[in-house]
Amino acid sequence: MSGNRVIRPAIAIDTPAILRLIRGLAAYEHLDVTATESELHEALFGPLPRARAILADIGGIPVGLALFYYTFSTFKARANIFLEDLFVEPAHRGTGIGLGLMRALAHCAVTEHCDRIEWRVLNWNQPSIDFYQRLGAEPIDDWHTRQLGGDALVSLTKGLSHG
Repeated sequence: MSGNRVIRPAIAIDTPAILRLIRGLAAYEHLDVTATESELHEALFGPLPRARAILADIGGIPVGLALFYYTFSTFKARANIFLEDLFVEPAHRGTGIGLGLMRALAHCAVTEHCDRIEWRVLNWNQPSIDFYQRLGAEPIDDWHTRQLGGDALVSLTKGLSHG
């Protein structure tokens, strides 16, 4: 990347910038952010980190984020990377920052002997779908994404069915 553009691992002092970028993504996706700076710091840099982040800086200011964590393939006995969020501020889209973040993530996957990178993309987000297709990513049509949370999650802990 050029002299003032850097792709790098996030460090603890980046927590406020990471939260700012997450809020930018949430605004784009019409979602709410409930995470606090303290919670995010603990999740990324605490004693038991739950995720990692890669940042794209321009002139020392973070303008892009790849936030990811590891999953596991039982059939291959290898780790995978799950890309939870990829976000580039609107003013910097189309400049190669998203590609740079994905390359850095691919580098992590290859050097750490991960089997693959997986992620989700919203059905309506055609610019992102197109970007991922240009990278060679393929849709997974054989699987349905499911989620269990809120009252249903609590009910399950009590042995109850929800509904």
